[in-house]
Amino acid sequence: MYVPKHFAENRPEALHRVIREYPLGILVLNGANGLDANHLPFELSEANGQPVLLAHVARANSLWQEASDGDEALVIFRAASAYISPNWYPSKQEFHKQVPTWNYQAVHVHGKINIRDDEKFVRAVVARLTRTHETRSGQNRPWKMSDSSKDYIDQMIAAVVGIEIRIEKIVGKWKLSQNKEERDRSTAATELEKRGDSLTSAAMLATLQSGA
Repeated sequence: MYVPKHFAENRPEALHRVIREYPLGILVLNGANGLDANHLPFELSEANGQPVLLAHVARANSLWQEASDGDEALVIFRAASAYISPNWYPSKQEFHKQVPTWNYQAVHVHGKINIRDDEKFVRAVVARLTRTHETRSGQNRPWKMSDSSKDYIDQMIAAVVGIEIRIEKIVGKWKLSQNKEERDRSTAATELEKRGDSLTSAAMLATLQSGA
């Protein structure tokens, strides 16, 4: 990913926050049959002192058979994302030297994949993902695996295979108009808020307030 210096995000806590808050990642592998991408919810965890991403795939998904332990993997996460019109920049009205662009926050995780066709591992991953997202969904009584019969859960667990990615590098890019004048950044953020995109607007204002 091309990351100009003014768009680079290097704070681990900020990168980890995006992974946790926007966990549906795109897992990209270059397997025996070429490039392949799968959309999977991931859990950020730690194993033997090393950060890892945990997930699972359907047993019917050929990913787990085509990938080999130790293969290079890329997982892409994205948070804020919005089109930015030149008309939102006050400087455009004066100098007519602005063009459209797209603002976004992206995190690329690089690492090595391990296939974990292990019932105990898969059960633990499913339990963690369930606990995380049932809690986040704000339900009074979050669903848990024991709400279903043991035979049914055993059948579901047997139908998936675990994925573990040992993280070696995380690259973050916050492209939020940091290369524009303060008035242009502020006005563009306000225009996004008016159009209902409070996420990108808030991200832009945060970089503005931090002096980035």
